Amino acid sequence: MTCQTYSFFVLSAVMIYFVHFGNSLNLAQLQNDIDQLKADFNSSHSDVADGGPIFIEKLSDWTERNEKRIILSQIVSRYLEMFENTDKSKAHVRHISEELYTLKNSHSDGSKKAKDLMDIAKLQMTDLKIQRKAVNELFSVLQKLVETPTSPKRKRSQSQWRCRC
Repeated sequence: MTCQTYSFFVLSAVMIYFVHFGNSLNLAQLQNDIDQLKADFNSSHSDVADGGPIFIEKLSDWTERNEKRIILSQIVSRYLEMFENTDKSKAHVRHISEELYTLKNSHSDGSKKAKDLMDIAKLQMTDLKIQRKAVNELFSVLQKLVETPTSPKRKRSQSQWRCRC
């Protein structure tokens, strides 16, 4: 894969993932729109390859459906932030932006979970009040960790255990 196609690949992957779970997008039209967007941004410029991809590598670590919803909702939010400063007088930019807003709104649970993660990361663990609260919650947190299986186990339906004589 060439460096010029990273953005297209990630945007396509995000949209395909969300389409798979109930939304309908015209991917052929979006591909044309993204090709026009790539021309707008001169994405074939040599500096596109500097430092490697920005989203692709992060997607590989998120394997479960709910995990993917979290990371993809964050990626969609970043694209929408990028589009805020883009010329929306162009039809292809408006179309991509509208589709991204639709995806974001229909999958807001991933955004909420990502916000929770960011809120936790921002906690000032050197603050004595926060330390006191954390200590008060420590046993409950450890209980949740013990209750949560480390590897997902599939539940077998009861019909598998019935005799099929």
